[in-house]
Amino acid sequence: MAVLLHPTCFPNIATLAVLIQKEVLWEVYDNYQKQTYRNRYHICTDQGLHKLTLPIRHLGNAHGRQRYRDVRIDNTYPWQKQHWRTLQTAYRTSPFFEYYEDDLAPLFEQRFTFLLDFNWESLAFLCAVLEIPPAFVKTTGYSTEFKDGLDCRFLVNAKKDFPFNQASYIQVFGDRHGFIANTSTLDLLFNEGNNAKNYLQKMPLEFLK
Repeated sequence: MAVLLHPTCFPNIATLAVLIQKEVLWEVYDNYQKQTYRNRYHICTDQGLHKLTLPIRHLGNAHGRQRYRDVRIDNTYPWQKQHWRTLQTAYRTSPFFEYYEDDLAPLFEQRFTFLLDFNWESLAFLCAVLEIPPAFVKTTGYSTEFKDGLDCRFLVNAKKDFPFNQASYIQVFGDRHGFIANTSTLDLLFNEGNNAKNYLQKMPLEFLK
C-alpha cells in the first residue's frame, strides 16, 4: 500500500522512516504553503532546536497561490553559506560529520532556482548515503483525497503534532538540552552513521494508522 508524502528539505526522521519501510508516492501538484517543511529543516545546536529556512520568492496576493513545483528560491540572500556554516558549527564534533561532509557540501555550493529541485537533491543525498533505493514516483495531478493508500501529507506541516514513538540516540548537545525528536535526518546521520539505516528500519510508524 502506497503512502502519499511531500518531498521536503532534508526530510525529517518520521518521513525517512516511512520511505525506508513503505512504498512512497510523492505529492508534487499541491500549492505551496508557509510554516511547513517544504522550505525548512530542524537541527540541533548548542542552543537547542534550530530551524534552518530557505528564503522563497513570493509572488504576492495579486498573483494568488503558487504551485509547489513553481516556487523559486530567493538567492539574493546567501542562505547556502549560512546553512553550511551552521551545520559545520553544530556537527563538527559529532562522530560522523566529517565522513559525509565532502558529499554534502556540493548542495550548498550549487545554485538552485526552484525549491523542489533542491529538495529532490537533499532527498537523493540521504538515499545515497543510507543506501535506500531512490524511489521518486510522483503524482500526476492533485486531489484532496488519496484513495490508493495512506495519505500522510500532514507530515509536511511543521506546526502539527502527531503520535511519534521515537527511540532516543546520543546527540551532540544532548547533555544540555535532552533528546530532541524528529529533527532532520541529517542529525541522525551525523550522530549514528551507518547505524542510521537500521534505526529507521526499526522505527514504529503508529502515525500511519
